[in-house]
Amino acid sequence: MAQQKIQNIFLAGHAGMVGSAFYRALNENPGVQIFTVDRSECDLSNQSQVNQLFQSHNFDLVILAAAKVGGIYANNTFPGDFIYQNLTIQTNVIHAAHLSNISNLLFLGSSCVYPKYSDQPIQESSLLSGYLESTNEAYAIAKIAGIKLCESYNRQYGRDYRSIMPTNLYGPNDNYHPKNSHVIPALIHRFHLAKEERLANVKIWGSGKPQRDFMHVDDLVSAALLIMSINEVEYQKLTQPNCSHINISSGSEHTIAETAKLISDIVGFNGGIEFDDTKPDGTLRKKMSSSILDKLEWAPKIDLLSGLQHTYKNYIDEKFSSNKKN
Repeated sequence: MAQQKIQNIFLAGHAGMVGSAFYRALNENPGVQIFTVDRSECDLSNQSQVNQLFQSHNFDLVILAAAKVGGIYANNTFPGDFIYQNLTIQTNVIHAAHLSNISNLLFLGSSCVYPKYSDQPIQESSLLSGYLESTNEAYAIAKIAGIKLCESYNRQYGRDYRSIMPTNLYGPNDNYHPKNSHVIPALIHRFHLAKEERLANVKIWGSGKPQRDFMHVDDLVSAALLIMSINEVEYQKLTQPNCSHINISSGSEHTIAETAKLISDIVGFNGGIEFDDTKPDGTLRKKMSSSILDKLEWAPKIDLLSGLQHTYKNYIDEKFSSNKKN
C-alpha cells in the first residue's frame, strides 16, 4: 500500500491566540506537518524574506493567522501601524503563496469589516455597503483588502483562497496588555489586578451598553477547519465569487456590562464597576449571521461562562509560569 502523503501546512502567526489554537488542533492530526516561523527567522512584513521562505519549502496549504491586532484604544491610537502592517503582511503571504503555485489558503478577517450601521444579523453581503466604525477603520480596511485579494486571485488565477470572518474571540494565549488588548483579556487583567490590590472599583471605557458576540477561539478553529474541508465545488455553491467570505458566529450576544460582571465574579473581585461614558463605545451591536454555518450543521460547543473560566485559569497559569521564570 502506498504511503499517504502528509499535508504540509504553513501556519503564519502561530504564536498568537488564534494561531496557537490552530496549532493545537492541527497537531492532533497525524496526516499533517505544521511549519511555523518566528519573526527573527522571517519577518512577514519583509517581502524578500517571505518569498525566500516560500521558495525554500513545498507548502500544500497556508493558514494566514498573522496580524497586528488590538482593542479599541490601540486601533484608535495607532491607525497607521494597523493599516500598514496588516496590508503588508497579508499581501506578502498571499502573493508568495500564489507565486509558489499554492492553490489553498485560509485568510482570517474580522467582524469589524462590516459597516457600523449594518442590518442585524449582519449578512456576508453587507460588506462595503456603508461607512465603517471610525475607531477601527484602518484595521477593517486592511482586512477588507485581504478578502478582496483572495477573491481576485481566485477569479483571475483559479486559486481556492478562502476567507472567514470571526466574531469577537477570546481564549488561551491572548494578549493581556492593559491598553492594547481586546475587551475580554483587558477586563480579565484589570479585574485580577484590582483584586490583588484590593481596589474599591474598576473603571471601564464606554457605557457598557454595546452588545458583543464572544466566541472561544477553539470553537473558531473547529468551524474554520470544517470550512476548509469542504470541496471547492461545494464552497462555491455556498458563496459568490465577489462575496466569498463566511461569517463565524456563536449566535449569542452579551452586553459589555454583563460580560464585565461575569468576569469580575469569575476572578473573585468584590468591588464595584464604573463605566466612563466619555470614552467611545465603538459599534453598539454587530451580531453576525451564521446562515452558511447553519447549512453545514455546525454549532459552537463552549458557552461563555465555561470559556471564561478556562481562559482565566490559563491567564493565572501564564502569570505563575512567568513569575517562576523571573
